[in-house]
Amino acid sequence: MQQLFPPGADPDLPALYAYPDGQWLRANMVASADGAASLAGATKDLSSETDRRVFALLRTLADVIVVGAATVRAEHYKPARPQELWHHLRSGRPATPPIAVITSGLDLDPAASLFADAPADARTIVITTEQSPADVRAELSRTADVIVAGDKSVDLTAAVAALAGRGHRRLLAEGGPHVLGQFIEAGLLDELCLTIGPLLAGPGASRIVAGDGPAAPVPLRLAHVLEDDGFMLCRYTRKDQ
Repeated sequence: MQQLFPPGADPDLPALYAYPDGQWLRANMVASADGAASLAGATKDLSSETDRRVFALLRTLADVIVVGAATVRAEHYKPARPQELWHHLRSGRPATPPIAVITSGLDLDPAASLFADAPADARTIVITTEQSPADVRAELSRTADVIVAGDKSVDLTAAVAALAGRGHRRLLAEGGPHVLGQFIEAGLLDELCLTIGPLLAGPGASRIVAGDGPAAPVPLRLAHVLEDDGFMLCRYTRKDQ
């Protein structure tokens, strides 16, 4: 791996990706060279060993991992695993961050590993709405912490505030594209980490951001670029930060 911008060698990854002070929402996404956000509905074939290494680091640095229910189902999410290489970065915190699932309809399996196997100090969090089925909320609350934020749709501003109230100020959003679009629309996204793979996926796949309508562009500042085996790992922050 080499650091292309700013120029440097042997990049110090924990320092490059350290969170700033205060509340901060970072998104981590991967795309092909022609902008595809997935292949056959999943992201694993767009990734690389180095991308997965940074993925593990970003999870280790975060207080909580936020993800949409559709991505949980498509990617077969499980609780985050402890990372021996980065374990010292979790000093004073649980060994792994909890995963917070955003879902309006609660189309989730309470018996799935994401809930059943989560450690007691990092229970999975479900963020849902007032109008979600009360019986499903009650069932999920046996193995997960349930946050109600919004009436018909999840109010992401309220959700982020509720997570911060639990001490989760360093947030990592892992998608999917619709959730990322909603964070951008709500003005909550502070940073985008984007890995661009040396692959042409062809037509049909979605982009890393999806939504129902046009949104105002968000100018970004390039913080750094790493390169490894043709993969470009880019980190952007909002220009108005």
